[in-house]
Amino acid sequence: MFAIVTIAGQQFKVEKDQEIFVHQLAANEGDNVSFSDVLLLNNNGSVTVGAPTVSGTSVKATVLGHQKGDKVIIFKKKRRKGYRKKNGHRQSFTKIKIDSIG
Repeated sequence: MFAIVTIAGQQFKVEKDQEIFVHQLAANEGDNVSFSDVLLLNNNGSVTVGAPTVSGTSVKATVLGHQKGDKVIIFKKKRRKGYRKKNGHRQSFTKIKIDSIG
């Protein structure tokens, strides 16, 4: 059984007991969260496609913790002008574990 669900503006294919990283959620470690934007549900070969979502279906998950991703370096330069600018960015992620689909 798997589902395609929208979490924090991105679509994920999730299965039970799967651990994934999503964009940071406003929840504390150990909290239970529920996502109701299920776009597709596959129950052992029986596929249900939502229009736009499958009604009465949700995905429940547990927040395992918050982490930061790898640093991304942004370097801007204009040739022959002496302009150089270096910035960095680390994206914040939340690690969640899928508890149930249904």
